Amino acid sequence: MPSQLLRKKSIDKLIADAASPGHQLRKSLGPWSLTALGIGAIIGTGIFILTGTAAAGEVLEVHSILKAPLIDAVLHGAKALGTAGRPGAGPGIALSFLLVAIACALAGLCYAELASMIPIAGSAYTYAYATLGEIVAWIIGWDLILEYAVSNMAVAVGFSAYVDSLLRGFGIELPRRMMEPIFAGGKYTGAYFNVPGFLIVMVLTVILVIGIRESASANNVMVCVKITAILVFIFAASRFIHTANWKPFMPNGWQGVLTGGAIVFFTYIGFDSVSTAAEECKNPQKDVPFGIITSLVICATLYITVALVLTGVQHWQTLRNAAPVANALVALGLPNVMKWVSIGALTGMVSSLLVFQMGQARVWFAMSRDGLLPQVFSKVHSHFRTPHVSTCAAGLFVAIPAGIFDIGTLADLSNIGTLFAFVLVALGVLVLRRTQPERRRSFRTPWVPVVPILAIVSCMILMASLPVETWVRFLVWLVIGLSIYIAYSRHHSEFGRAPRTPATGGTVSAQ
Repeated sequence: MPSQLLRKKSIDKLIADAASPGHQLRKSLGPWSLTALGIGAIIGTGIFILTGTAAAGEVLEVHSILKAPLIDAVLHGAKALGTAGRPGAGPGIALSFLLVAIACALAGLCYAELASMIPIAGSAYTYAYATLGEIVAWIIGWDLILEYAVSNMAVAVGFSAYVDSLLRGFGIELPRRMMEPIFAGGKYTGAYFNVPGFLIVMVLTVILVIGIRESASANNVMVCVKITAILVFIFAASRFIHTANWKPFMPNGWQGVLTGGAIVFFTYIGFDSVSTAAEECKNPQKDVPFGIITSLVICATLYITVALVLTGVQHWQTLRNAAPVANALVALGLPNVMKWVSIGALTGMVSSLLVFQMGQARVWFAMSRDGLLPQVFSKVHSHFRTPHVSTCAAGLFVAIPAGIFDIGTLADLSNIGTLFAFVLVALGVLVLRRTQPERRRSFRTPWVPVVPILAIVSCMILMASLPVETWVRFLVWLVIGLSIYIAYSRHHSEFGRAPRTPATGGTVSAQ
């Protein structure tokens, strides 16, 4: 077992397995479809909410050490309890978005290099198997399942609440017991089931089973709708900008800009989902890096522009509310524009759900193909050429809990999972540059080892800023995963089934 834990699959072997009969996915995605997938995952409702929160700042009540950020709990212990706050970035939130875009680009450049070398479904899981060994691959795969699932559970619950609010605005009142989760905040709500949250996930699951081309087309339409909504806000509201609202630009100095960046960082996560579709690309070596980097550039440009317009039309201290963009439009007397923004927010949720469900299913598929999950999850539909079993399983894995639980409190689990994946991908670039420097790279991360090291450091800092309870839940999830690996996966993986060899830490060949 110790030798098996660190054994790696060669890149040639991974590519050969992907081309094997019965496991081959349809290749139909081009560079702009991948870019749209990235935008679909990155731009959700965060641009309409967190922009105001980060500009105005937050006041936090920390009554338990579990609620305190890990770094505060370690450095200050009980002193971390009490009232804490994050000073607002003010108009400098535009600078926060720029700095965070640069930080995400560091990880994005690392993803781009590995995706060009290993154009296989599974994203960080597959990269870890090729660079760090089976046990690390299992951990990151198990982590990615959590990241995608928890994120989509939260979005599905939010979608239901948003639809309910929108319908009530038109005078349509649906039964409360069919619109809310059964449990919220650990308490029974009296509801029967969150039907809209369940249905939206299952509808998207059907679309994903029908085909990646159809899924990408649906996502393209939704991306166009929400980008249009954002542009409508920008052009309509920019006429009312008062430059006096931008002064001072950084009312709380660099501390406000940096804490604002910590808040808005999580509006950028999702670009990694582009790499999960690598196996379904026509030219993955070039198109996946293009999709990752282009989607980050487009989203950063939109984020920064929205931040400048929002803080230009409203004083930054007035933006601490649940819907800063919508409320600003109401204050400006632009109710029709607000309707477009509402449509954009709703579409953002649906496109985010679609892309993350696709990514989760591809991780299940890749792990199953390697034997770490039951083989049924790596079956490919004979007509649609999609991983239909893993797609349906991932859909139920998200839809059922979304109908039962209000899991918004678990959203930080998605954040810590994403950051952990970023760390391992950056580490993978360093490992392959040392162990396989001669291998062809269609895209090369610049300034190695500086860029990967900076990516690792920035992600670790952000992970340390998450609450202690998030770390506890994350470690519990990993313990559950390791138990499954020991009991099942290590016996059924390719290395577990293969004859024992004296070599340790080796790499299985393509033969």
